[in-house]
Amino acid sequence: MHIDTAYEGPLGDYFADNATDGPYNAHTDRPALFALAGDVTGLRVLDVGCGAGHYIAELRTRGAAEVVGVEGSATLLRHARDRVGEDDAVTLHRHDLEEPLDFLPDDCFDLVVAALVHHHLEGRRQLLAEAHRVLLPGGALLLSTVHPTADWVWHGGSYFDEDRVETRFGDSGATHSYRRMTMQTFLGELLEAGFALERFVEPRATEAARRVDESRYLKTHRTPFFVAVRMRKGQ
Repeated sequence: MHIDTAYEGPLGDYFADNATDGPYNAHTDRPALFALAGDVTGLRVLDVGCGAGHYIAELRTRGAAEVVGVEGSATLLRHARDRVGEDDAVTLHRHDLEEPLDFLPDDCFDLVVAALVHHHLEGRRQLLAEAHRVLLPGGALLLSTVHPTADWVWHGGSYFDEDRVETRFGDSGATHSYRRMTMQTFLGELLEAGFALERFVEPRATEAARRVDESRYLKTHRTPFFVAVRMRKGQ
């Protein structure tokens, strides 16, 4: 099943603005993934579902030698281009993430980042296989997604439901869809793709989120919102 979940038009504009300093993207997910990344100096990085370029900009600031961003939304790519500016070390591609990354060669990246994107996709296993393929031996995948417990709290039903759900997108008035999954499914698919688990975190908002939205800051300290992992491709 192919579902278009790219954030286009006003929703893409809202996301780009919100992700800049919002409590969830800027102060929960991004700090967690960069803590998992460690030193990225000199690395060649693929950002899958690069959105408005926030991770790309920070990767370059932290010393990544080259970053390739892939995104399905023309709106978000426009924001990403504006954010990274004239940087010859950054390449951006518009590409449907339900399709293979066949324009990228095997064994060419030190690090792949997939921030809060793969739960939107029906072809999760394909995306993980492609991440594994394009990584150099010993390379790492950083991946974050909605926490299965949060889905259970928000949407009810059985924890083991893996249906596609619609949820309100912040204060935008719009909704977006994604497929919820159990922790067993989440980790199992990563292991089946050939990755080994190095680190697993359930991030909470940093103190900086208090000045943005204290109520949402507190929510992340009561209910797990996201889960993030660092996975390793074998040598």
